Amino acid sequence: MSAGGGSGQPRGRRAQREAHEPDNWLAVVAAAASKDSGHVPVDLLGDYLPMLADAAVNGRRPLGPELEAIGALGIRAAEQGVSAGALIDLYLSAAWRLWAALPVGVRTRDRDAVRAAAEAVLHVIDDAVATLAEGYAEAGRRMVRSEEARRRELIDDLLRGDSNLGKLVERSEPFGLDLTRSHQVILAATEQHLPDVEAASSSLERRILDWVGDRDVLVATKDGLLVVVAPAGRGAPGQPASREPVKDDIGVLIEAELRRLQGGGPWRVTVGRPYPGAYGIARSYEEAREALTMARTLSLEAPVTHASDLLIYRVLVRDQPAVVDLVHTVLGPLRLARDGPDPLLNTLSAYFEAGGVATEAALRLHLSVRAVTYRLERVRTLTGYDPTSAADRFTVHAAVLGAKILGWPQRDLPASG
Repeated sequence: MSAGGGSGQPRGRRAQREAHEPDNWLAVVAAAASKDSGHVPVDLLGDYLPMLADAAVNGRRPLGPELEAIGALGIRAAEQGVSAGALIDLYLSAAWRLWAALPVGVRTRDRDAVRAAAEAVLHVIDDAVATLAEGYAEAGRRMVRSEEARRRELIDDLLRGDSNLGKLVERSEPFGLDLTRSHQVILAATEQHLPDVEAASSSLERRILDWVGDRDVLVATKDGLLVVVAPAGRGAPGQPASREPVKDDIGVLIEAELRRLQGGGPWRVTVGRPYPGAYGIARSYEEAREALTMARTLSLEAPVTHASDLLIYRVLVRDQPAVVDLVHTVLGPLRLARDGPDPLLNTLSAYFEAGGVATEAALRLHLSVRAVTYRLERVRTLTGYDPTSAADRFTVHAAVLGAKILGWPQRDLPASG
């Protein structure tokens, strides 16, 4: 006696035949699932629905190549810009719609058969969605790596300032960088190993973007430094737009943000001056690098240094023979002091940093005012230059700065040749 009714076909065989006729119902399921998910393209389902139908009828688990094809669909979806949520919604909607639309022969079998079919379908859903999500995530990682590589190449070319300007403008646009504006370069260095560079860069970029209010910012790494390219002429957070463009705030902002990171620091931040155009970025970068070198050479205490504050040092560095002659002539006699030149040089530095106020210099040196004035008098006696005199102050101050740059007296003066 046939179990299949008047047709004479076994019920399972008829169900199998019906389950493998996609044109009459699987296509309908796919279209409905696409609509449910916000019209994600149907072709991103691939052979997923036939796999589900085969599992419902025969209990078959998907093979490796079939799952690999699903993973490739996840990659394709990411590349097409389909959101992960919409993609998963497509697959889950397709699954429940397929179960509801299964041929009657599958859904009216005995309880054990239906349970086995449901378990097989759930296994397919689990394997397929997991593989799909992994493919989608892998595509995301590839895109991040690709964008980071393009970002690094763009940063390198911008900082060199020797690339084709037209192509440079074109490559900058996807990163929201408007090369018609003025930009400045900020460098951040730590003597320790950099913390998680990706986390540091993304955190810093978000903070600066919150501040400047647009995408005209790039953050990357180069030669062990964090490099920030930011628009010029922005006020500090909370300040009116009419405020004078602040050279101080962006450096302080960056240093404070980096100080919050775990595993890095203390940080030294240097800020180049703003300049217009693509080549202005390269110029600002060179200033920031020079300021970083100078800040390290001079062992500046402040964590943030601006290139504009070091202009006098740049003048001195560019004519080393003149600086050597100045230090030798003005400060050389300090070697005759009983305790050597260091105590007198330290007193001169503190005195000039205090604006020529002996009381303030004494506080900085933890000395009495009398001790400071005595040392200043010793300088006058040994060198013939009076640091308290308006006529001699600039000469002595320039010589002290030159000594810091040359590392004198710890290092011998170079030959003036």
